[in-house]
Amino acid sequence: ELKGKEVQMAEREAEPEQQPCSIESHPQVHVTGGEPHPQGHITGSELFGYVGIEAVLDQMRRKAMKTGFEFNIMVVGQSGLGKSTLVNTLFKSKVSRKSCTPNYEEKIPKTVQLQSVSHVIEEKGVKMKLTVIDTPGFGDQINNNNCWEPIVKYINEQYEKYLVEELNVSRKRRIPDTRVHCCVYFLPPTGHWLRPIDVEFMKRLGKIVSIVPVIAKADTLTMEERLEFKETIRHNLQANGIQVYPQREYDEDAEDRIRNDKIRENIPFAVVGTDKEHQVNGNKVLGRKTKWGIIEVENVAHCEFANLRDLLIRSHLQDLKDVTHDIHYETYRVRRLNEGNGGGPVNGSLEKSDGESQL
Repeated sequence: ELKGKEVQMAEREAEPEQQPCSIESHPQVHVTGGEPHPQGHITGSELFGYVGIEAVLDQMRRKAMKTGFEFNIMVVGQSGLGKSTLVNTLFKSKVSRKSCTPNYEEKIPKTVQLQSVSHVIEEKGVKMKLTVIDTPGFGDQINNNNCWEPIVKYINEQYEKYLVEELNVSRKRRIPDTRVHCCVYFLPPTGHWLRPIDVEFMKRLGKIVSIVPVIAKADTLTMEERLEFKETIRHNLQANGIQVYPQREYDEDAEDRIRNDKIRENIPFAVVGTDKEHQVNGNKVLGRKTKWGIIEVENVAHCEFANLRDLLIRSHLQDLKDVTHDIHYETYRVRRLNEGNGGGPVNGSLEKSDGESQL
C-alpha cells in the first residue's frame, strides 16, 4: 500500500500544473485619427494619404460610355394631341413612329394597338437606346371600355420577359431591358376636369408603371384657364387616389423631398410641342407661330415643356429606371414567384407563346 501511494504521488508531481482556461475579449475600436467613432467613419482628412476611391466614379463613367444605356418611354392619349411631335421635341430628332415611317398614313385602328420604334441616340460620346412605344387607338372609339387592358398586358409582358431571363440557369451577361420606364399620359386641354377614361387609366396603370401626366396643346388655354385646370386635375388625382411620378413615399432623403415637392406642385405639366425653328431676337428657337406671336417651346414663361424635359431626361431619368426596377418590377416579380410556388413553373407562361404572358 505504501508503495502504491508513493507511485501516485510521483505521477502527480510529474504532471504539469493545469491553469484555468480564460478567453480575453478585445473590443473592436475604430480609429478615426481622434476619438473612436461608433461606426468607424473615416473622412478624407483622417487618411494617411491619397487612396484613390474617387476614381471609381471615373471607372463607372467609362463603362457606361462604352455600354450605353436604355430608356423606354410610352406615350398614351387619344389621337390629335401631339404625342409624336412632343416626343420629337423632347429628343430633338425624328424619333416617333409617325416621323420615321415612310408614307405614313393616319388611320385610327378599331382596337388599341401598341407599336414601338427604337433608335440609338449619341450625344458627347454617350449612347442611349431610346424606345418609344405608341398606343394608337386609345380613347378614339365610341365605346372605350377596358381600352387600357392591352397596355397593362404589354407592360406586364415586358416584366415577364425580364423575369424569365433572370431565372435562366445560364443568364446573359446583360439582360435586354424592354420594361417601360415611364408613361407620359396626354390630357386633352378641356379646361374642366379629368374624364372617366383618364381616371380609370391612371388609377390602374399607376400601380405598375411611373405615370407623368401632361396637358397637351396648352397654348389653346389662357394662363388663367391653365392654372385653374392644373389645380382641378391635382384635386381629382388626390380624390381618386391616383399615384403619379414622383411619388412622395419614394423620396430617399430631405434633399429629394424638397426637389420633388417642386415637381409635384407643377404636375401636370402644360406643354406645347413643335419641331420647327423661328427667329426671335436674332436667335433660332423652337416654337409655334401664330398671328399673335411665337410661342417658344423652351421658354418657361410660355409653357412648361422645359420642366417636363428636365424631369424625364436631365434630372430624373436614372431615378425613373430605378423606380421601375426596384418598385414596379419587384412587385411583379414577387407576385409571379409566389404564383410559381403555388403551382407550376414561373416561366411557363412564355413557353406557350413567344412573348405573351398569361396575366
